[in-house]
Formats: sequence, C-alpha cells, structure tokens
Amino acid sequence: MRYLTSGESHGPQLTTIIEGLPAGMPLEAEDINEDLARRQKGYGRGRRMQIEKDRVSIVGGVRHGYTLGSPLGLVVENKDWTHWTKVMGIEPLSPGEEDEVKRKISRPRPGHADLVGGMKYGHRDLRNVLERSSARETTVRVAAGSVAKKLLNLLGIEVVGYVLEIGGIKAENIKYDSINDLKERSEKSPVRCLDNEAADKMMNLIDEAKQNGDSIGGVVEVIVEGMPQGVGSYVHYDRKLDAKLARAIMSINAFKGVEFGLGFEMARKPGSEVHDEILWSEEKGYYRRTNRLGGFEGGMTTGMPIHIKGVMKPIPTLYKPLQSVDIDTKEPFKASIERSDSCAVPAASVVAEAVVAWELAEAIADQFNSDQFEKLQRDVENLRNESKEF
Repeated sequence: MRYLTSGESHGPQLTTIIEGLPAGMPLEAEDINEDLARRQKGYGRGRRMQIEKDRVSIVGGVRHGYTLGSPLGLVVENKDWTHWTKVMGIEPLSPGEEDEVKRKISRPRPGHADLVGGMKYGHRDLRNVLERSSARETTVRVAAGSVAKKLLNLLGIEVVGYVLEIGGIKAENIKYDSINDLKERSEKSPVRCLDNEAADKMMNLIDEAKQNGDSIGGVVEVIVEGMPQGVGSYVHYDRKLDAKLARAIMSINAFKGVEFGLGFEMARKPGSEVHDEILWSEEKGYYRRTNRLGGFEGGMTTGMPIHIKGVMKPIPTLYKPLQSVDIDTKEPFKASIERSDSCAVPAASVVAEAVVAWELAEAIADQFNSDQFEKLQRDVENLRNESKEF
C-alpha cells in the first residue's frame, strides 16, 4: 500500500490517491468524514477551522460501498479558495496582474520551512513554500489514515490517539477501562485529555498563549490494541515496523521526537526494569508480564498493545513574530504573520492516530495476501492462531 497527496493550503482542493487496498473492503465517505471533523476540533484552533468544513469525495476505487482493488481517489475541497482565486490561481498572470497580486512573502518565519524551502527550490515568493509545507496537508493524510483505520478495525485492531501534555502541564490521572473507554473519554475533552483537572489547566494556558500572541506544544500518545504477533521484520533495517512508525510520527508537521513504551526513561533504568518477561497460557498463548517496550521486539509486534508518544513543538507562526530577515532587501524585519493556531496538539493527536494506522495497515497488506479483503482477514486470523500454537 502507498499514497500520495497533492494540493496547497489555499488552493482549490486537497487530493490523495491510495494504491494497494484489497478489493471487497466496505468503505463509505462517512467512514472518513468522522475523522476529518475530529481533526478540525480541539481547543486552541484558529479561524481557518471556522471557514473549512472538511468533507471527502470518493472519486475512484469504490463501487456500491466496496473497494475495487484499483487506486482509491479522495478529494477534500478548500472552502477558503474563493478568497484566494487570484493569489493562488493556476493560470499564468499577465504583466499588469502580477502587480495586483498581493500577499507575497519575503520575510521567512523562524522554525518554518519558508527560508530553506525557498533556497532549495529557488522561490523568491516564499508563499510557494508555505502553501505546501502548511499542516493543512494533513487533512488528506487523515483521510488516508481513516481508510487504514477502517481496514484495521475490520481485522479487530483499534487505534486511538489522545493528549498527554500541553505546555508543560502533564496529565496524571490517565487510567481507562478499555480502549473504547479511552476513545470515548478523550472525545469528550476539548483538549483530548483524560485528566479533567489537567485539561482545565491546559485550556487556561492555551488562552494565555493566544493572548500573548504566542504558541505552545505538547505530547500525544497513540495506543493500538489487537495487532497480531510477528508483523514487521528483524532481517533488514528498513523492514522494522517500529522504525517505520517512528518515521511516520516524525513526518507530522512540527513533531520533533518519538518514544515507544517507556521511551527515553529506559536510559535511566537497569535492564531488569525495562524488558518484558514472557509468559504463556492456553487461552492467550504467548504474552508479556509487562509492556515497557511498547509492543515491539526486534522491529516486530509482540501482540501486546502498541504505545507510541510524539512530541510536538509550538507552532512557528506567531502573532507576536520573531526577528527575521527580508530575503529581497536583507534588512532585519519581524517575520510574516499567517493565520494560525495557538495550540494544535489536540488536533495533532488525530493526525498521529492516522499516520500510525496507515503504517500498520501497510505492514499487514505487505505481509499477507491482500488482493482480496476476505483472504486478508483469513490470513491475519490464521497468524493469530498459529502464534498460540507455536
């Protein structure tokens, strides 16, 4: 499985084409729209989310509610495009029109792709960089991830993301009865946090950051239950599934760190307090007494829940901008200001959920017969049974 995305933040639409889905998998637009709506929510979001009401159109690869096995085409329209038709138009501009086109950007924002992207591709108008490097692109990555989540769900695998920390305020009371309980409770929170007391403090801090023209980051966690043992591989570096997941998390805009299980805490513990003892029972087969490694050994799934944390830096677009340099005059200026969020960590947990789901679905499709969905279901279930009998 693979996918590509296309489109700019203020262009007419965002597009993704997904290749490698099995034929015969049930799929409807509403399966995707639910996650698109979740991505738009979250305390700290900016005015852009009041304009956009993201809805997907399935334009290929599905007939009468089932995938065909051919490439799946998904399109999400940008409602804000109507205000940007001249600035972001496709057709060439006449000499007179070039002078009329405003919103040219020559003052790069520290922490963003603006300056280095302009240098790499030779863009003197840095809007050509920020329009694509914008986190708006994650809209269709969430769409692709929703398709992957649908596949995983039908295979008995659940993926849920939520918020652990915002601006240094950490959730302490994060106990939950089941993964469904985790999902339901995080959905009820404006910051997708299970600790109500911490959530209130997070929202107050977000308000304070917004008032100060600043932004704040945080930590999200994605938990996966139901993955069979042995997905991934130890034989080559590029087939280790945890490595692929780490890359996926780091590919999300503004993410700067990733952990599995105990993560960096492992560096401060002896091996006896890090590794998970192996047990066996007739009911479960092989399982672990603990889950400190977060569901992976040797780049392969152990059958235990997968725990992945991602660190998101504060968004680099500030309403109280930092110093920059105008690339045309080379004079010092305050960086450009674009419409932005004071905190996008709650929304980022939905994006993290999507990219994790995609990597897991891709790994399963690569490892098993995935031409037909029924065969894929059968093969995954056979692996579960074989693991118990090993």
